[in-house]
Amino acid sequence: MTTPSEGLRADRVSRAAGGRLILDGVTLAPPPGATVGLIGPNGSGKSTLLRVLAGVLAPEGGLVTLDGEPLAATSRRTVARRVAVVDQHAATQVELSVADVVRLGRIPHRRAWAAPGPADEEAVREAMERTGLTDRAGQSWHTLSGGERQRVQIARALAQRPRELLLDEPTNHLDIQHQLDLLTLVSALPLTCVVALHDLNLAAMFCDLVTVLDGGRVVAAGPPHEVITERLIADVYRVRSVVTREGPQGRPSVRFLPSAGV
Repeated sequence: MTTPSEGLRADRVSRAAGGRLILDGVTLAPPPGATVGLIGPNGSGKSTLLRVLAGVLAPEGGLVTLDGEPLAATSRRTVARRVAVVDQHAATQVELSVADVVRLGRIPHRRAWAAPGPADEEAVREAMERTGLTDRAGQSWHTLSGGERQRVQIARALAQRPRELLLDEPTNHLDIQHQLDLLTLVSALPLTCVVALHDLNLAAMFCDLVTVLDGGRVVAAGPPHEVITERLIADVYRVRSVVTREGPQGRPSVRFLPSAGV
C-alpha cells in the first residue's frame, strides 16, 4: 500500500525568472501509476514545473520531495535512477545507433567508464521491445523521423527503469497518427507519468488526471471530465468552445469556435 509521501511531489513550489514569478505556490502530487497531464497556455509554467520536478531547477520557495525526502538532499544518481525525462527536442551530432541512444538510459546504473553488463543489455532489450524498436536497433539515429526519435527517447527513458516519467510536450511537431501512437504507449506504461500537453483533446483522451496552470498557478485539477469545461477554457485560454462528453467515462471532447476572444 502506498502512502501520501511516496513518489515525486511538489509542495507549494515557487520559481521566478527575470523578476517575474513563473511558478507561484504550485502543488502537484501524482498518484502512483497515474498519467497526469499538465495543460495551460504558453508561458503558464508547465516546462518550468517539469524541470523543478526533475531537479534541474531548484525551487525558490516550497519543496520537491521524492518518497518524502527533499529532492535537493537526494543524490543525483538516485534521482536519475528513479526519474526519467523526455524533452521536446533531442539532438546529437554524434553518429549513434538506436541501441546506442537507448543504452544512454543505463548510465545512472553503471560505474564510471564501466562497460554495459548483462542487466544493462536486458533493460535495453526490454525498452526497445516495449516501444516497438527491436528491428531498428542498428539504424542510425539521424535517419529517423520525428515520431521515431520520440519513441527512441521514451525507450531510453524506460531503460533507466524509472518509477516516474516526465515528458515535456512530447507530441509537438508530430502528425496525428504519431501523436496518438505515442500517447497510447505512454498511458499504458506501468509508471507515474507527468506530461505537458497543448492539445486539450489529447489530454482528455489519455490522462487520468489533469492539472491546469495559468500565470504560474494551479487553477484547476482533477479528472478531465470535471476539469475541462467551456468555462475553464474561456477563463484560461480566452476562447469560446463547445465541450461534449463521450464514452462510458464521459471524457470531454472540445470543439473550438471561431472568435476574436471572449
